[in-house]
Amino acid sequence: MHIISRKALRQFWENYPDSEAALIRWFSLINSARFQTFDELRSVFPSADLVGNLIVFNIGGNKYRLITSIHFNRQKVYIRYILTHSEYDKEQWKT
Repeated sequence: MHIISRKALRQFWENYPDSEAALIRWFSLINSARFQTFDELRSVFPSADLVGNLIVFNIGGNKYRLITSIHFNRQKVYIRYILTHSEYDKEQWKT
């Protein structure tokens, strides 16, 4: 799948260095995959959640949340937000 954009991941791990390894692993897995459905994605990422039209991934042992919009038909992954767990819990990203 094509991820838009890796720059967002890099900017986040520069501020939260302990997230780097987990974000690189997520990127590698998604980038090499060709998921056709959410169920297929969930077979690799069982903790992924569908929240409205967005897919939320737990990153770094549940310390961070990666919020994406995935267009399976076009094989595109758009990174919407990368948040700490406490930022995610405030739910301001939903507005």
